[in-house]
Amino acid sequence: MTTLNIREVRKTITRNKRAEYIFSTIGFLSMLIGIVTLLALLFDLSSDGLPRLSWQFLTSFPSRNAEEAGILSAWVGTLLVMLVTSLVAIPIGIASGIYLEEYARKNWLSDLIEINVTNLAGVPSIIYGLLALGVFVYGFNLGQSIITAGLTLALLVLPVVIVNTREALRAIPNSIREAAYAVGATKWQMIWDHVLPYSTGTILTGIIVALARAIGETAPLITVGALTFIAFLPEPPITEQFPYISFSWLLAPFTVLPIQMFDWISRPQADFQVNAATAGIVLIAITLVMNSIAMYIRYRIRKKIKW
Repeated sequence: MTTLNIREVRKTITRNKRAEYIFSTIGFLSMLIGIVTLLALLFDLSSDGLPRLSWQFLTSFPSRNAEEAGILSAWVGTLLVMLVTSLVAIPIGIASGIYLEEYARKNWLSDLIEINVTNLAGVPSIIYGLLALGVFVYGFNLGQSIITAGLTLALLVLPVVIVNTREALRAIPNSIREAAYAVGATKWQMIWDHVLPYSTGTILTGIIVALARAIGETAPLITVGALTFIAFLPEPPITEQFPYISFSWLLAPFTVLPIQMFDWISRPQADFQVNAATAGIVLIAITLVMNSIAMYIRYRIRKKIKW
């Protein structure tokens, strides 16, 4: 190699190292800006809301007096709505993703469906609220109920679950599928015993993101008739009498934490805005608990696969 070629190689290496350093610096600063902004928001929220957080606040209904107001009906409604959302969106989303990736023929129709599902993941949430208002409230006469809210949020996050499931399945090497077929497995046995276990961690990550988005939505729930003031709880899902399970709570009126926060923050009194900050802390805590449970399940599944 000539001296000229060696110099060119050194220049190229130096240029690449400089570009890598610049890119890593920009990436670090971007991450730092996001973390600092998040910490500042959390600090501001905590400084306003933590003094108001108490057992009385968690177990009291909303009130016209800020000192007596609580979020009992709001956090109970949030949990019930998210329960319906999870039971509908997760199995349907995963099943749809499996069918589109493993069973559907690769033609123009499947490409059209894929494009539309991907586009639906970016549609504004208010559009889903208008759709749910026409279909669930007026079409199926479900009214302004918990099941309407749960189905609305399920429609909202369903494209996200489908897209994430397809990407998780697509990341599994074809050699695993071919090995399963080689030992006589059927298509479903190959998917259930080999492909799904290796893709479950990624699928759960997408579910975490989807549910975290759903729990903070306000616009679609206002559209389908979420109430801002509820001083009662729906009937519990589990009863003391046979058959010990009740579904009447599905048709009960509802409110959720984002709606309650929206109502309080829109009032001019400073005490109600403090209540909204406290409700925000509770909402973040519920989100973290949900995410932690999903992350623990993902960890156990990955650990089981490794062993």
